[in-house]
This record gives sequence, C-alpha cells and structure tokens, in this order.
Amino acid sequence: MIHETRRAPRRHVTESVLVIDTMTDEVIGQLGNLSESGMLLIASAPLVEDALYQLRFHLSGRGPSSPIGVGVHLLWAVPANTPGQSWCGFRFLTISDEQRAAVRDWVGAGEEAAAG
Repeated sequence: MIHETRRAPRRHVTESVLVIDTMTDEVIGQLGNLSESGMLLIASAPLVEDALYQLRFHLSGRGPSSPIGVGVHLLWAVPANTPGQSWCGFRFLTISDEQRAAVRDWVGAGEEAAAG
C-alpha cells in the first residue's frame, strides 16, 4: 500500500476534463488529477513556469452551468512522452469557498468509490 504524504488528497481524473485559459478562452490541456489545493494538467499548449493563470473546467456531475474557476500558480512543468505535451503542477491561489467545497466533495467521492 502506498502512503499518501500530500497535504490534500488527490483524485485521478479518468474522463477527459478540458481546461480553458480564461484570458484567451482557449483549451490548454486536460486534468490529470485534482485536489482542493491544486491540480496536475496534461498541457497541450506552451506554458511558462512560475507564471500565474486564470483557468476553468467542469467536473462530471456538476452540470454545464457550474464551471470551476481558479487562479493558479504554475509550480513546475516537464515534457511528456507525447510531443507537444507537458505535465504541469499548479497550486490554487484563488478559488471560491463554494467551488473549493465542490472540489473537495468530488475528490472525496472518488476516494469512496475506490474504497468500496
């Protein structure tokens, strides 16, 4: 068994969840995993390490009218095996309390499904 040492539990994203840069309204990649404090992005657009971004995405079960909007800090980026893609680790800087609770519930639902 692997012992989780992160501060916030993360849930691997099994479906395609597109992430949009709200400044350009363009898709920049898809979620790899998610916690209430950050996310892993499989980026398909070039991003700058240590930069700030405004992003949005929809979680399954939340409906099309309830996007999650976050202000993020890109902590690190490494090339992926697929040309033109990279793995990017983000920390949430701004997220509403309501949306943070929705992310926490979504992550928790994944943990319950994995345990059951």
